[in-house]
Amino acid sequence: MIIRKAKQSELEQVISLSPQAIYDGTLGEVMPSGEKVKSLVNPLLDKGGFYFIAVENDEILGWVLVGTTKDQFTEKPSGFIYELYLRQQYRGKGYSKRLMDAAIEHFQAEGLTEIRLSAKVDNPAVRMYEIMGFTTRTVSMSLNIE
Repeated sequence: MIIRKAKQSELEQVISLSPQAIYDGTLGEVMPSGEKVKSLVNPLLDKGGFYFIAVENDEILGWVLVGTTKDQFTEKPSGFIYELYLRQQYRGKGYSKRLMDAAIEHFQAEGLTEIRLSAKVDNPAVRMYEIMGFTTRTVSMSLNIE
């Protein structure tokens, strides 16, 4: 298995699998259309974001979508993990950590000093993020008033 930046020719396949990635990442709350995914991803790609993909025998096993953002108060730039996804059959093999390591190395090479991400509190990936050293920085809360 190798990890590398996705080629332009591979973006369509990644984006076609992204509705499932968002569904899994939101713990089954959201299954966006392909058009919705494109409307979310294309602005990130236009601003310099890109995918690192895990590939084996020309098959995409998973990916991490990386980009940069600025703190809303300080304007300080930081790296941002927008999406991490492993196809179901490749989970539990350490590939997610290897994708995250590639993203971290990229951000370090860019001279950034902080990386942020968002995840549902019950997402199993949160434990991996904590093991990797990520800490809770802010809390987003909601109240269902139906």
